[in-house]
Amino acid sequence: MVHLRKSNTEPIIRIYTEAKSQQEANALADKFINEISTLANS
Repeated sequence: MVHLRKSNTEPIIRIYTEAKSQQEANALADKFINEISTLANS
């Protein structure tokens, strides 16, 4: 599960992930970070 939230006080997007393991949660977060970065830089 992934939850994205725009910060109201900073120019950032918070990414919260939940998975069966820490490695899976980190992989999900990394995937979304890469996708958001790609969209922001296009």
